[in-house]
This record gives sequence, C-alpha cells and structure tokens, in this order.
Amino acid sequence: MKDLMTTAQSSTAMRRWRLPGLVALAAVAVIAAAPPADAAKQARQPAEAVAQRQAGEPIMAIVSIKSQQVTFYDADGWILRAPVSTGTTGRETPAGVFAIVEKDKDHRSTMYDDAWMPNMQRITWNGIALHGGPLPGYAASHGCVRMPFGFAEGLFDKTYIGMRVIISPHDTVPTEFSHPSLFVPKPEAIAAAPGRADKLSAEADEATRAADEAKKAASVAAKEASSLPAALRKLEQQKARADAELAFADKSLAKAKTDQARAKAEELKQKAETKAADAATQLDAAKAAAQPKRDAVAATKDAAKAAAVRKTEAVKAATDAKLAGEPVSVYISRSTQKLYVRRNTHKPAPDGGGEVFDTSIEVPVTIRNPEQPLGTHIFTAMAKSDKGLRWSVVTIENGDEARNALDRITIPQDVWDRIGPTALPRSSIIISDEPLSAETNYRTEFVAVLSDQPQGGFITRKPTAPAMIASDDGWDNGGNGFGFFYQRDPYVQPANPRRQRGQYQYYQSTQPMQRSWW
Repeated sequence: MKDLMTTAQSSTAMRRWRLPGLVALAAVAVIAAAPPADAAKQARQPAEAVAQRQAGEPIMAIVSIKSQQVTFYDADGWILRAPVSTGTTGRETPAGVFAIVEKDKDHRSTMYDDAWMPNMQRITWNGIALHGGPLPGYAASHGCVRMPFGFAEGLFDKTYIGMRVIISPHDTVPTEFSHPSLFVPKPEAIAAAPGRADKLSAEADEATRAADEAKKAASVAAKEASSLPAALRKLEQQKARADAELAFADKSLAKAKTDQARAKAEELKQKAETKAADAATQLDAAKAAAQPKRDAVAATKDAAKAAAVRKTEAVKAATDAKLAGEPVSVYISRSTQKLYVRRNTHKPAPDGGGEVFDTSIEVPVTIRNPEQPLGTHIFTAMAKSDKGLRWSVVTIENGDEARNALDRITIPQDVWDRIGPTALPRSSIIISDEPLSAETNYRTEFVAVLSDQPQGGFITRKPTAPAMIASDDGWDNGGNGFGFFYQRDPYVQPANPRRQRGQYQYYQSTQPMQRSWW
C-alpha cells in the first residue's frame, strides 16, 4: 500500500492555497533559553513544515500525542506540519475521532480566567479545540491542542466545519486502501443529483402548501362545528322542559274534578303539546343540519392527516436529495452494533454556534465474531478516481487489521443503495469498538474517544446537554429539511467516561447546554 505521507502530486480539482512564511521553522531561541530538562524535551519536538508543492483543500488533520505533532492532509498527501502541545497528565487530550464543529478567530476562555485562545477550532462542545498557544516543547495544555500562533492563524481560513480531526495516541499516517465494501459512486447518479434535488424540493414545497391548506380547512371545519354540541344541548333541554310541561298537563287533566278545571287543564295540555312538538321539530332539524358539519370535520381531519403524511414523505425525499450533494460520514460501532450516518446540512444551529448535521439514519449492523475487537479505523475518500473514489485508511487503535475488520461487517444493502451512488470525496467510514460519545449531538459530526487511553482533559469538562435533534418538518420552517428542534437522547450508548477501578463509568448531563467550556 502507498503511504500518502510521501505523495507530492498536486490535485488540479482542489482549491489551491499556500501558507505564507511556513518553511521548516525550528524554535532554536526558545530551546536556548530553556532550562536543561525542558531543553531536552524540546530537542525532540518537530519543526513547522510545508509541503513543497501547491496544496489543495485540507481533508483531515492527524494529531500525534506521542510525537506532539499535527499534520494536515489534502487529497495528495501531507501539506502542513507543526509541533503541538496536548494535555498534560490528569488533563490529557482524548484520543479518538472528531471533526471541527465551530471556529472563533478571537476566542476567550470562560473556564480559564478569560485566557486568549486565538484561531480556535472547536472539536467538541465540552471544550476540546485546536488553537494558537504557547508551546513549551511537551504536553502542557488542559486538554486542548495548542498550535504555534502563526501556524494557527495561517491555517484558520483554510479549514471548514466538518473537517475530520483524528487524535492518535501514536504516530500514524493515511495509507491508500481499497475494498469492495467502500462506496463506489455512480457518475450518472451524481450528475442527476442537482436536478433531482430541485424537482423533489418543488414537490416538497407543494406538499407543504397542500398540508398547510388541509390543516387550515380542518381548523375552519372544526371551528364551525364547535358550537354544535352547545346548541344541541340547549334544544334538548328545551324539548325536555316541553315534555315535562306536557306530562304535568296530563296529570292536571286527570286530577280535574270540575268542568271548569277540566277545561283549563285541556287548554294547558294543548299548549304543552304544541310546545313539545315544536321543540322536537327544532331538535330533529338541528341534528339533521349538524350531521354534514360533523362529516365535514371528520373528512377534513382525515384529509389533513393524509396531507401531513405526504408532506413528511416529500420533505424526507427532498432532504435526502439535497444531502446527496454533501460528503457522507458513516460510523459503525462494535459496542452498540449499529451503523450511523451523518451529513452536514450547513444550516446554522438555532441556539447559536456551529451547524446542524443530519442524523436521520441509524440502523442495526451485523458484525461477525462481535466479541473480538475491531480496532478503530478511519476510511476516507481522498479524491475521485477512474474507478470512482480513491480511499485511504488511518488506524488509531489496534484490534483487527483494517481489511479484516471491514470484512467482518455486513452493511445493510438498502443503506448503501441510499447513500453510496452519490458519495463524494471527503466521505468517510469509521469502524470502532467504541460507542459514540454523548458529545455527538445534532451540531456535531461523529465524536468517539478511545476508552483505553487517558481522557483527563475530556472528563474534567462539563458535558453538553442532551442532544437537540432537528425534525424533518422542513428547511427554514416549512420547506425541505429542518424546521424546528426538540429534546431527545439520540443514543443509548454511554458517554463521557470516568475511570473507576480500571473501568470507565459513563454519565449524561441533564443541565442546559452552555457554550465555551474552556
């Protein structure tokens, strides 16, 4: 297999950029001024470097905790490299799989005395991020990944929400990889995707309009019929009183002893009979008139339900079609034996900060010999190729060999048929023994941490609140995507481990989410 670290071919399909002034810089002056012990540590620190070629858009970053180094990769190999300072003992940077979820050019910490963390690129909402900071030459942060100030500044505008960040306990590089289970896109499906998205979007708009009209008609019918029960009760009471008066007149007539009393009782009875007959007629007429209105209420209610179902189906189809134009990420967990799919909607989160990720696919998956570790492997589509996509793999946790791990998984064909034909570069498939962290929520891509590695900097932070999941009611409150949000716990798997007697215990906070836990 080919090591992408040594690849120097340029990608003509990618946007070109170069960081000015990054040419193999070494912190010689800092080493000279440091105490002997620190100088020894700094002597092992890598220097900043930039590949001697034009660079394309970065696809992933790999942080090596062992080497205290971060390397950024585009479609053709590494493009930037710099020393870092990860978490110190007790506040270790968690090893695992992340993605950029928010960027802040001039971030100030709310956890550490308003400390300046420039060019912050958040990878978890509980406060782990890449940012500019001092580098003493060894792990020294509270869990974040500090990068050289100038390097972080030059890099800031080149990355994007959703870019993969891999934090590995050891040195690892992307290696070219192929396997029949990886996505093989269909050019005709990709070419047809924009037109299909537009068509389904129009259909979803029409279905939404029809559903709104049906709902309004049902509301009008219900309002018109709302007075019927009270009116009928009034007429029934009126008839009951007339019947009671007639019954009283009958008794009075039966008790009459004189001709005068009998004549008076007969007159009362005639009036009561007329009144009772009129009340019965009015009640029958009201009941007859009420029935069509009741039928209209039932009919419009059924029509509104049917229109709502059609709207849901149309919006779902439009959403899928729209998301087909985005790279897709798949996470397969041996712990939960589930497969999860995420794509960025690029819709801003309603509570501020970050973007909303689609979370609509979560299905069981079959893993052969599930009691045996798979390891953690990240397969990434680096670029298009004559066979569809050119893939790489990064392994950060040893278990089974990457190819064997993929062989052991039976992926539901309907899921592959749904997302595979339009898979694009930057799509990824992650296989891991780990469950998704509860830090994975509606405004993150996947967050998974290695449970056998120290996570002090992750554990000591307050966890985010239970996830708010976007409904499929419609993009922008009424058309094609996510319209409103509601609280639910999307995953039953554990999150935020605390080590007790060698084991990790998990918890989920019920406190409202607050931003910037630094």
